[in-house]
Amino acid sequence: MSEMRFNPITLDWVVMAPDRALRPDDFHGDVVKSATRPMHRADCPFCTGNEAMTPEETARISAPDGSWLVRAFPNKFSVFDPGCELQRKKSGTFRSMAAAGVHEVVVEHPRHDVDLCDMEPAHLALVLRMYRERYQALRHHPLAESIVIFKNQGRRAGSSLEHSHSQITAAPVLSSQVIMRLQEARRFHELEGGCLYCAVLHEELLAEERVIEEGKAFVSFMPYAALSPYHTWIFPRKHQASYDEISDEDIDELAGVLSRLLRRLRAAAGAPDYNITLRSAPVGEMQSGCFHWYISIISRISQLAGFELGSGTYINSMRPERCAELVRGIVL
Repeated sequence: MSEMRFNPITLDWVVMAPDRALRPDDFHGDVVKSATRPMHRADCPFCTGNEAMTPEETARISAPDGSWLVRAFPNKFSVFDPGCELQRKKSGTFRSMAAAGVHEVVVEHPRHDVDLCDMEPAHLALVLRMYRERYQALRHHPLAESIVIFKNQGRRAGSSLEHSHSQITAAPVLSSQVIMRLQEARRFHELEGGCLYCAVLHEELLAEERVIEEGKAFVSFMPYAALSPYHTWIFPRKHQASYDEISDEDIDELAGVLSRLLRRLRAAAGAPDYNITLRSAPVGEMQSGCFHWYISIISRISQLAGFELGSGTYINSMRPERCAELVRGIVL
């Protein structure tokens, strides 16, 4: 029997409809995984030795021999222009402004054939440190209101290059989604006197059935109203509004939690493409008592169709309790 669940953080209603997974599917198996990739490609702008193909670096983390391990630079095909002014315009109901802001790429590994879930936790920690470094730098940009760190893994997740990389944007506006979530977090804080995210984490730990891993500083779990199969969150136990507050020690633990989670998801879900989003407080809310940064992972197993687009309500064909059970059962 189907059930509707409400996600208090995303403000989405989700229909849990496991029977939908039994529907006939003419397109079953149409996702073809790429063949084994080479360690290096001469035409890949992200491979070591091809640095001249990319814009000038904004940051790098180097090995003792001077070679790079992780590097960041402006996106050659940026959606934002860092050198322009906002130039706001209004005509009746029409409003516009220049797409001013920053858009960077973080190349996560020198090798072409290494994905995020293949990396050793020690290297993944370097990637997470680069995220923090660039976040701390971009928050001082005069136009930065919202900083988003995200990764598109695979074509179904929106990636156009197969060499493992992430992206960071600093935009001059907050989306309606972020505004609504922030307003709800403030409302909860005023009414309950605490953090909505901390409350959700506390209840998930009490329920236990959707928790995947509990660490000293982080917990990975599938939310009660997961938007799709294998939708997973990683929450810091300690209340922190902004990712730039994370310590080196916590980064090391987070790298291990994320590494194990990605490998388990790959095994349990059949290596789907996925999106990772690091959701952190807007620049003006970094000291907020009501916001709490976290990582969200969406496996690209299902697609938004007419019902979702028309109603704004998600359909999840696998209950998160079952998905969490399958993921916990993967022995690494």
